[in-house]
Amino acid sequence: MLALGLPVALAAAAMAAPGAAQNAAPNGTTLYARCAACHTVTGAGVPGAFPPLKANFRQLAATAEGRRYIQLALIRGLNGSVTIGGKTYRGVMPAQALDDAAAAAVLNHVGTTISTGSPAFRPFTPAEVRAVRAGAASLNAQAVSRLRPATGG
Repeated sequence: MLALGLPVALAAAAMAAPGAAQNAAPNGTTLYARCAACHTVTGAGVPGAFPPLKANFRQLAATAEGRRYIQLALIRGLNGSVTIGGKTYRGVMPAQALDDAAAAAVLNHVGTTISTGSPAFRPFTPAEVRAVRAGAASLNAQAVSRLRPATGG
């Protein structure tokens, strides 16, 4: 009976493994690699081309309007000019095809690893991203860009 039980247990574990991997939390560091192509690994951006993420991310993430804007920038994209640190960037950031958990993971990577210092960072949750996404179904990248002035950033 023991000999029969071990193979059955191993087979059950092997069949459970793919589901377990699917339920694992997304890795924000790994997902950020797509962002790093423009914003660089350190989040410093590229002068004149792509804005830095480390400059004021935490300040934006500290307010309700800023948090909404950051999430929308990621999931809906941006199309228009943005001024950060006295420098204006004009261009397009495409919407990223990320589910709610992956979007939260990327934002949390930026807020904990790239943008450090104060104010304190409150992590994004998949539920928060889901709520923002649901409430902004009609917004496009241009509309999201127009929201930035209301954030104070």
